[in-house]
Amino acid sequence: MKWGVAIALLAGLVAAVYLIWAIGFGAVMAAIERAGVGGLAILCLYALVVFVVLAAAWMCLLPRSEHHDAKDFYLARLVRDSIAEISPFSPVGGMVAAARLMILHGMNAGYAAASVAADATTEAMAQVAFLAFGIALGVAHFRHLASAGPLTEAMVATLLLAVPGIAALILLQKKGANFAERIAGRFFPQVRSGTTFRDAIYELYDSPKRLASSAALHLLAWIGSGGGTFIAFRLIGGQVSLTDALALEALLCTLRSIAAFVPAALGVQEAGYAMLAPLFGLPAEMGLAVSLLKRAREIVIGIPSLIYWQSVEGRAALRMAQEPVPWTGESGELGRAAGADLHHE
Repeated sequence: MKWGVAIALLAGLVAAVYLIWAIGFGAVMAAIERAGVGGLAILCLYALVVFVVLAAAWMCLLPRSEHHDAKDFYLARLVRDSIAEISPFSPVGGMVAAARLMILHGMNAGYAAASVAADATTEAMAQVAFLAFGIALGVAHFRHLASAGPLTEAMVATLLLAVPGIAALILLQKKGANFAERIAGRFFPQVRSGTTFRDAIYELYDSPKRLASSAALHLLAWIGSGGGTFIAFRLIGGQVSLTDALALEALLCTLRSIAAFVPAALGVQEAGYAMLAPLFGLPAEMGLAVSLLKRAREIVIGIPSLIYWQSVEGRAALRMAQEPVPWTGESGELGRAAGADLHHE
């Protein structure tokens, strides 16, 4: 792990612990106890349903020839988010793992790598729409609060920067396809055969219908995440409307985007909920309790997902180890002979 990531992770952990201490450990735990194990189970089941939408958003980007089992997309998406949420790896590490899982399940490597990149882009496009919705609701809700001014300005600035940022991301993926293909080749040697990353990324972005479908499904998933926040507050006794919960979640997504360098937004998420909850008439300890409930949900879902990922990787490594090594003859120079044949052709 790089020193910068380790320092950010430690700072986030310290911030989260401090918030619990400052707000009151007893008050936070009392709120969590109101939800109980049953409440946590409801949150987990709800999140698993939202993952169905996320998997569909990824799958619909691909041409029919690359439509593999929907279960594989679903599990790969679970692994992708679990790595980003409960491990010290960055979201990019989760994307690499998800693409590799699809390759191990038989997908063309070029399409696997390109579709993960394109899916992240359509997810960001949908997030911009969700942020705009949340900021509009939030500003209308607490525009009379003087303390909300700097927060509102920061979020509007983030939204305005996000639009050209996404356009630049798409341009870089297309214009830098050759460079991206070389990088992808380090993680997926298979991209050098069959459909290349460059060809796949151009094909995916040349289908406005599939891009629009993916973005629409991602927007539905973002709204679904707001629904999860609504359920979480209700489970601990918080009286919040669905629209307020959606606005709160959208504003929190903005904060997480600003602090994207912090692994799993540790500390940022907790501070965000504790800061935003009072703006919607909820006590800070309830906001912090919701954040911790969501952390517990991520762990409950994430650990089995990571075990699944490691089991698939382990079986693949075992198969490779058991494959017979081609006989190279006494000289051991099969590669030279093969090269000579290629030169002759």
